[in-house]
Amino acid sequence: MMVIMAMCSLTAVAQNVTLRGVYQTSRDNAYPNGEYSEYVGWSYNSMKPIFIVQQGLYKMEWDGTTLTMPEKFPAINKEEFSSNGTITDEAKALWATNFNMMYANSGAIIDNGILTTVMSRTDMDNNSGAYVVPGSSVNDTTRFAVRKWNAETGDLISQEIRPAWDCLQSAGMAKNPKDGKVYGLFYIANKYLPDTLLNDPDFFADEAADSTDSGYAICTIDLETMTISQITPGLYYQNFVTFAINSEGRAFAMTSGGTAALPSEDGKVYDINGDLTGAHLFEFDLTSGRIIADNRSNTGYMSQVKRQAACFSQKDPNKMYWMGYSNSGMGFDERGNWNPLPDQNWIENGKFDTSLYEVDVTTGEANRLASIDDRYMFAYMWVDGEAEVSAILRGDVNNDRKVTIDDVSILISYLLTNADNGVNLLNANCNQKDGITIDDVSVLINYLLSEKW
Repeated sequence: MMVIMAMCSLTAVAQNVTLRGVYQTSRDNAYPNGEYSEYVGWSYNSMKPIFIVQQGLYKMEWDGTTLTMPEKFPAINKEEFSSNGTITDEAKALWATNFNMMYANSGAIIDNGILTTVMSRTDMDNNSGAYVVPGSSVNDTTRFAVRKWNAETGDLISQEIRPAWDCLQSAGMAKNPKDGKVYGLFYIANKYLPDTLLNDPDFFADEAADSTDSGYAICTIDLETMTISQITPGLYYQNFVTFAINSEGRAFAMTSGGTAALPSEDGKVYDINGDLTGAHLFEFDLTSGRIIADNRSNTGYMSQVKRQAACFSQKDPNKMYWMGYSNSGMGFDERGNWNPLPDQNWIENGKFDTSLYEVDVTTGEANRLASIDDRYMFAYMWVDGEAEVSAILRGDVNNDRKVTIDDVSILISYLLTNADNGVNLLNANCNQKDGITIDDVSVLINYLLSEKW
């Protein structure tokens, strides 16, 4: 197994943790466009090509000294479903190629065994490469592809397109262990502010006098209906790139680096006063949605204005793992000047290099634990064994922790009306194949008659 050595100039402060994640992007030197895709055959049953791609579920292990290379987990082995360009196992092949759709550029979250990914895209249609839901309408606005997955196996459960005004673009989502709710930093746009705010002169004292709500806001989200509830208006305009909640129910977010300074010998960046600068850590009050004013430091590392991932271990509420970029996209150009690095030269200039960090949330300072080979980046990350990945009871459609004839009735109603009504889509996938269909009803009835799956 390939391992990545810890940064020798820094003190390793974390030990023995396996981090799981949802792929966001990577840069592989062997491929001109930085993305890996391998055609393995044609599925005649589904009439679609089968590809192995980089999207999927991953894990990497940190033991305090070395970091293993991110690897797919569960692994995808083409020999299990393809031989000499011929598909030998249709179900396995479709499972593998469905990871084409596991994009989470607008956020992801695991809850009750279901991974929800949100992808935003403008002009999404069936020819855009976005793999949207067949038959969805096309317009000129940004829309969101929401997909539900079995968080343990990676099976695709459902997918739908949501309109732009649902405001599902986020800097991250996380579950609060104290109240069981899912919170996130969502970007609010094209929503009118309520009259209670518009008529309050104090509100506009430090804000532009605009009648629309635009900016990041702390919200809760109902994952059944994918509707957000704002705790604040869109107050914040910082370039937030992460969001995470610790075991104490405290919420933290980080911005991208806000400096053009050169890194010092220890790899960190300082201002002219010798204080740490770079990406900044903020804490939010989840009741009021406001940033908590404090004197915490900047992290000391510059990053980029791109989605990154962060999480806490339940064992330590003060240490946040951060999978981030190794620089702000600035560097020495061919003339020796400190300038923005060109995207197309990422292989040589290291623009998209990534690292694993640990952030001390009591001070805000970060330590770079290790660089990550091949520039992998996650959109969402969690500590293995600490997310509700396996909360599955097959056939328990109504989520009452037992399987009865009531589950059959609710499943039939769901198929007829497409109304969730509390349906657990993970448990409803009784035949453990893609999507929820009448076949799941048959499998569930047979189980109730025979008590065998």
